[in-house]
Amino acid sequence: MTKIITFGCRLNTYESEVMRKHAEAAGLKDAVIVNTCAVTAEAERQARQAIRKIRREKPGAKIIVTGCAAHIEPEKFRTMPEVDYVFGNEAKKQAETFFALNSRKPARRGEQDTANLVTRFEGKSRAFVEVQNGCNHSCTYCIIPQGRGTSRSVPPALIDAQVRVLVESGYNEIVFTGVDITAYGEDMEDKTTLGEMIRYTLGANPDLKRLRLSSLDPVEVDEDVWDLIAHEPRLMPHVHLSLQAGDDMVLKRMKRRHRAADIVRFCERARKLRPDIIFGADIIAGFPTETEAMFANTLRLAEETGLTWLHVFPYSARKGTPAARMPQVKSDIRKKRAARLREAGKRAVQRHLDSLIGKTFEVLVEKPDLGRSPAFAEVALLSPAVVGSVVAVECVARDGQKAVAKLVEQER
Repeated sequence: MTKIITFGCRLNTYESEVMRKHAEAAGLKDAVIVNTCAVTAEAERQARQAIRKIRREKPGAKIIVTGCAAHIEPEKFRTMPEVDYVFGNEAKKQAETFFALNSRKPARRGEQDTANLVTRFEGKSRAFVEVQNGCNHSCTYCIIPQGRGTSRSVPPALIDAQVRVLVESGYNEIVFTGVDITAYGEDMEDKTTLGEMIRYTLGANPDLKRLRLSSLDPVEVDEDVWDLIAHEPRLMPHVHLSLQAGDDMVLKRMKRRHRAADIVRFCERARKLRPDIIFGADIIAGFPTETEAMFANTLRLAEETGLTWLHVFPYSARKGTPAARMPQVKSDIRKKRAARLREAGKRAVQRHLDSLIGKTFEVLVEKPDLGRSPAFAEVALLSPAVVGSVVAVECVARDGQKAVAKLVEQER
């Protein structure tokens, strides 16, 4: 059996399951695949550390390295004595890659699209579906376009087929993921929008109970998505924004397409359409040239707009990006600013959880004693429930960063 270690984003999670399916079909045995991430230097360091640990623990295993870090700098991994094979992001999704490792022939070429359909996600109660890949933008801190290429949209018919298979496999919740999913359809002849694709998929799959979206670019959200936020109960009231900063000068130097006022308007409009909506955001602390006053603007924006789930990391210089050549903020300052943002995030989570006490809502069960609310809050269950099921609960307390709830109806 092939073991897969995944770093980074939800898109990598989906692609890891595609690789698992191909590896099993090829009969690949005694192999470990490391699916790397290149977003930060820390992510690369963790991948190299994992590779060394695998070799110590499994001296006879084939170690295969792929993903964004391996795609961008393959020689960095090929020169590691522990590594047997390295291949890029496109090769990792092709059956031929894995059959070649085992000297076998894959299915006929015409069968490849359906061969990529994933039926399960090991150890996960929710499923992930790739709807888009790549990015047409050039944010000054980001190296991902070098690993993913330009934006490409998955045809709606293939998305529908993948969702259908996962629903038939018993998944009640699916996450649509990509590098820049609000760019969906720009490369298509008919310019299908993200919202149009979502509406089509939900209509074709009435048994799908819950749908989530990965990070959204706040200035690219189309009117169909806004309509879904307002009127589609199966679209969860949880929006994660690719924010990165809350200071206009920093955003300009990042070459982002929004400013602080755009975030305020986005949150106000979303709350007006759906009062129970909760926001998350990606934020970089200590971007080059960021002063204390600029950082204070980011912290203020996060608090004033009521952002709850903060995904914060200190700026990490990536070789080959414009930001790496800008005047750098000292490492210890970056870390301290990240810690302050995370503390603000913890307080926001506590406020949100306190607001849930006494309310009834449904959770997706991730473990017998743990679920996730529609707004993505962790919920400790006082009675065990079936993993993967959706159950109604009543929140009775908060325990740190988790809500505590009792079941009020049987699993379904």
